Amino acid sequence: MAFELHPQLDADCEYLGNLGLNAVLLMRDHRFPWLILVPRIERLRDFHDLPDDRVATAFAEISSVSSILSNDLGATKINVAALGNMVPQLHVHVIGRTEDDAAWPGPVWNAGPVGECDTAVVTEWQEVIRAALGSALEPR
Repeated sequence: MAFELHPQLDADCEYLGNLGLNAVLLMRDHRFPWLILVPRIERLRDFHDLPDDRVATAFAEISSVSSILSNDLGATKINVAALGNMVPQLHVHVIGRTEDDAAWPGPVWNAGPVGECDTAVVTEWQEVIRAALGSALEPR
């Protein structure tokens, strides 16, 4: 069975491309630079379901995109979470935070709905992230 992205993730995010293990998604929310990494392995539900030989790659890719959010997009704190209560497919949220963001100091889920998204901001973030990942990012 081929990898398929959960429809909710596809609806909420821009698909930026693929790293060695993960699909890289950008949440359509101009309030936070918010990436979602989805291991491209079928039937993963929780982090412990990752094959042992892929765990180091998963952490390396989380670290790589965390650095981009910090170094290139100005996040002063990075939140990483794998919740999956609403979307059962394993996915890891990597969220750039600043002390003046819409939810600080609480979790981004307390910020309420995004409302009308500033697509110019999201487009700019896409370009910065794609440039920072360079050749490591393969097309969908």
